[in-house]
Amino acid sequence: MNPVATEAGGDLAEAAAVLDAAATGAAPVAQLTAAAPLTLDAAYDVQRLLIERRTARGERPSGVKLGFTSRTKAAQMGVFDVIFGRLTDAMRLPDGARVPLDRYVHPRVEPEVAFRLAVDVRPEDTIDPETAVDAVAPALEIIDSRYRDFRFTLEDVVADNTSAAGYVLGPWTALADAGDLANRGVRLEIDGRTAETGSTAAILGHPLRAVHAALRRARALGHPLRAGDVLLAGAATPAVALTPGSHVEATVTGLGRAAFTVEDAPTEGTPHE
Repeated sequence: MNPVATEAGGDLAEAAAVLDAAATGAAPVAQLTAAAPLTLDAAYDVQRLLIERRTARGERPSGVKLGFTSRTKAAQMGVFDVIFGRLTDAMRLPDGARVPLDRYVHPRVEPEVAFRLAVDVRPEDTIDPETAVDAVAPALEIIDSRYRDFRFTLEDVVADNTSAAGYVLGPWTALADAGDLANRGVRLEIDGRTAETGSTAAILGHPLRAVHAALRRARALGHPLRAGDVLLAGAATPAVALTPGSHVEATVTGLGRAAFTVEDAPTEGTPHE
């Protein structure tokens, strides 16, 4: 049975446990909304409990991420605001890392822009978004829905922590030295060939708007942010499925690159679809 949290009650903690087991075991599960309706508020409660399970195992919060920052993608999903997910240090991979596919269900990668928080921000604080961050970097995000067939509703994906699975950061550039970020070219390469191209303008029209959106959503959810936290601003191109042995690289004009290599094959006995 697949438990679900509903507005009328339901077992929020058990729903979080189901998604946590799907992620740790790389074994997909049915959408929560297949069992019962799920409100967006309840979905964020499941997400919070999911991350609390991870921090109880020793992981530490390392930042936040935004989803549906592409207006086209948001419109396709019938969404009129960004969604918010949480990052931990266990999700961070070093630049140039070798990434095993067997830790994921059906992973995909997106090129992004990352910001670094300059100050602590409590939910009750009001702060200028441009003074809240002090550096910017090219980034790659690995997304990995824990649901069967990579299919989900808005509420499902929020509960599943917006499919957050891993991220790689390139070099930090001081925001004061980065220049105008409004329309920088973004390229995603797989094995040296261009897989996707885009622009930082795809991120809410300007990536700095993602900082404002993240602060607003964090305040609404009562989620504190800390100096040094990473803010993944959202994808600049469509996601691309990861394949064994591939080398993945994202380049943002004027900011540099971030890269990782997928290991050749999953280990024997890995549970998958």
